[in-house]
Amino acid sequence: MTWSALARAATTAARRTLAQPGLAVVSVGFYLLVTAAVTSLWRSAAEAHGGEIAGYSGLALTWYIVASEATVVAQRVRLIEEVGTEIGSGAIEPELLRPVAAVGVRLATEIGAVLPRLVACLVAGAGYAALVAGAPIATGSIGLALPSIVLAVVCNIAAQHAVAAASFWVRDAKSAWYLYHKFVFIAGGMLIPLEVLPESFESVARLLPFSAMAYAPARLASGYFEPGLLIGQALWTAVMLVAAVAMFARGERRLTAAP
Repeated sequence: MTWSALARAATTAARRTLAQPGLAVVSVGFYLLVTAAVTSLWRSAAEAHGGEIAGYSGLALTWYIVASEATVVAQRVRLIEEVGTEIGSGAIEPELLRPVAAVGVRLATEIGAVLPRLVACLVAGAGYAALVAGAPIATGSIGLALPSIVLAVVCNIAAQHAVAAASFWVRDAKSAWYLYHKFVFIAGGMLIPLEVLPESFESVARLLPFSAMAYAPARLASGYFEPGLLIGQALWTAVMLVAAVAMFARGERRLTAAP
């Protein structure tokens, strides 16, 4: 596998996304609708509780949701199902004949396709947050939030490929995507800051990889300067990338060994 091949795959995918501005408008529009609805609820809840919930003000919660929603909405919702279907149907087999690892190209392509949508969502979300709530609480933490958002996306995409690779054995990933996203929504802190969860659930959620996919960048965007979150994200991203590569490698060996 060469880095130049992966870079070309990512660049080509990004160009394809940019060549379809209509889809980007739909994605951003959906993102803003969801973000506006959720942030409005959280700001109202904060006001009803004396201006703060679990250490988050209405302003902090607005920026939290702007970041957490962007990391997930910019991605394809049914990625696990789509990749699993290609594996189960055998459509992926021609890719296995290429000199570059199929999973590497797929990861690079998906990341390249997501980044333009992610940037568009973040720009729109930042404008919305500044308009309805105010400027970010701390520019230092926002500086950490930007690389954290990228790590969150890469970690999520890698994890979804690792889960989809189960289709090399079970041949069906149609329901896995639904359950997976529910974990991201709740245990990952996309809709609810982990501090709001019951203490026992919060402790468990912090140990799971899902918190690296939404909570970490959202926490930083909300104004909390916690560089340790980036370290945790980097570790989980590495684990998920290794898991995706290993699962695909085992699956490919299974296909080639099959009569």
